[in-house]
Amino acid sequence: MDLLQGLLLITSIHLLAAASPGPDFVLVSQQTLANGKKTGFMISIGIALGLSVHIIYSALGLATVIANSTSALWLIKIIGGCYLIYLGIQGLRAKASNTINKTIAQKEVSAQSPLSAIIKGFLCNALNPKAPIYFVALFTVVLSPNLPALHLVIYGIWMMILQLFWFSMVVVLLSRPSVNERFQRLGHWIDRVLGAAMILMGLKVLISKIN
Repeated sequence: MDLLQGLLLITSIHLLAAASPGPDFVLVSQQTLANGKKTGFMISIGIALGLSVHIIYSALGLATVIANSTSALWLIKIIGGCYLIYLGIQGLRAKASNTINKTIAQKEVSAQSPLSAIIKGFLCNALNPKAPIYFVALFTVVLSPNLPALHLVIYGIWMMILQLFWFSMVVVLLSRPSVNERFQRLGHWIDRVLGAAMILMGLKVLISKIN
């Protein structure tokens, strides 16, 4: 498979993976609605950077080891599940005064710092317990494990670009005044619903390990 064919294949597969509902989507949506476009973009950048963790260990051949190691998967699931629950609790604690009667501009002013948003997005993706399985499939089944190093680097950077593109589109959509205004009065309830969804994802991860 040449480089162009690989890029087309990765584009089709990874966009579908990025668009599927999961912790990253919930976090981007919640943070954009609660804190505005800038925070949403910073979260998206963090998520894209978080992919680098999975790409690096996959390129080094560690993804298969992790996917087939009970203790490694146990540790990843425990840490990832607990972090999702932590994020969910933050959403459940949202108050009406945080979002009601705030304009988009006011949200931007009161939003968290860019660095903290990037770190939050990075950890959400890097600690995703499903990622090792996905990258095992991508690097050892869809792609050849004997690809040139340069091709692996290009594929990895391209996946990060695709991830950033997708979530940037989500941020732009949720930041549109016509869309954002509909969410304003219910903003804290949306935070709580998305927080509860995040907690359920975390509990599902933990329970699946226990079972």
